[in-house]
Amino acid sequence: MKKLIPLFLGLIIGAVITYYFCPRVVTDANEGVENPTGTITIIEAENLSTNWEKYNETEIDSTIEVEGSRKQMRSGAWTLKNIEDYLYFAKKESEIIGYTMTGLRVYLGNYGGKSKGSNKNRNTLFIAPTGHKNTAGVKSLKGDVLGDDGDIVLPIDPLNDAAGGEDGYPQ
Repeated sequence: MKKLIPLFLGLIIGAVITYYFCPRVVTDANEGVENPTGTITIIEAENLSTNWEKYNETEIDSTIEVEGSRKQMRSGAWTLKNIEDYLYFAKKESEIIGYTMTGLRVYLGNYGGKSKGSNKNRNTLFIAPTGHKNTAGVKSLKGDVLGDDGDIVLPIDPLNDAAGGEDGYPQ
């Protein structure tokens, strides 16, 4: 029996060392998710982009004149860091003012003729956070903009200044 104690002690110490020093397989929280809800194929995106240009030609030609040229703004781009920073900012601000941020809404905009420089009459995209008030029993507040999902556009500064592109998808 006394000879078995060192054997069991060795097994226990070996198991502990193995547990702490052997690499573990890290599982991804999104493992098994092939595509998030709402994704479309590249061909569908190309068709949407082509159709936007085809069916909005009059609006483009009548509103876009940037420094003497007629460039079309067809897309907007933000860096991943800019998007992550904005999401952090919007979530933090929504909590401070008593809202729960649940999504984002993308809007089309135009700087108008009074804007100076290269933004004159230029189209733009901006992102606004959506969510709901953290008040039990309240469906909406006067003046809130309700979305299709019942969420409202939160009173938080939207994200703008996307780098614009003049070519269709993919650019």
